[in-house]
Amino acid sequence: MSDTTTSAPEAPFPPATIEAFLRFCAGEWMSLRSQFALGAGAEEPAQGETGDEWHSSERGELIVEFLEPSTTAEPGGLRVATKAAPLPATTLTFSADGRFHSVQADHSTGGSEGHWTLWPDGSLELVVSGGGAELRDKIWFTKPNLRLRSTVETRLDGSPGRASFSSEIRRVSRPTPPST
Repeated sequence: MSDTTTSAPEAPFPPATIEAFLRFCAGEWMSLRSQFALGAGAEEPAQGETGDEWHSSERGELIVEFLEPSTTAEPGGLRVATKAAPLPATTLTFSADGRFHSVQADHSTGGSEGHWTLWPDGSLELVVSGGGAELRDKIWFTKPNLRLRSTVETRLDGSPGRASFSSEIRRVSRPTPPST
């Protein structure tokens, strides 16, 4: 059995530039995501027998690849896929002017455009507006091999849509034991 895991980046922590942040994201990640349905129009979210249809959790494994920039003035991009279904992957291309573009490799859905902000606390925020809502995705590292992610959708009328929270742990290679 081959070991396809990766090691944590050998870079300063936390990453201080968008390129460093994107490079830090590369690797294989085990993810636990909790999703929440925050609003169902004017009425309260429906509840079933268990009383928790507004909430669900799922595990997954992500493969994130850093994409080298096309010019030295640009920060690069990311290709993100699940381990269970590596295609279609989603490609995010970042621009130095604070914009990004997201598209699925098979073009099964239209791409989206938005803007990014790398905050002084080392978190990356992605904002996409369209379809009557604004989606804010915030990603931050608490340790080199642990990152957290929150996503919140707000409808244009200010009402809540959906939200999710993920904790993602990087798969790392085991050190090679010293030879005797």
